[in-house]
Amino acid sequence: MPACCLAHNEGMKVDVECYAGRKADERPVRFRLEGKQYGVEEVLEQWYEPDGIFYKLRANDGNLYILRQQTSVPDGAWDLVSFREEKKANR
Repeated sequence: MPACCLAHNEGMKVDVECYAGRKADERPVRFRLEGKQYGVEEVLEQWYEPDGIFYKLRANDGNLYILRQQTSVPDGAWDLVSFREEKKANR
């Protein structure tokens, strides 16, 4: 699987590795947050706004994340916009 980008921002540090298919930075496949690596299990939504491309995804820890790739800066820095911990069903 080709990987295309490794970027981070200076606020909440987020390193993102993307899949490159027909174009660069097609979608995130892995990210590192506060020293821990997460695999992207599913991209649930993707949308565009003037300041970036947003990805709502489910990581391999079962939680939901919204990551933004800034399109208004040359290096395309990434940041964490939102996090939601999914409740585990009682079994």
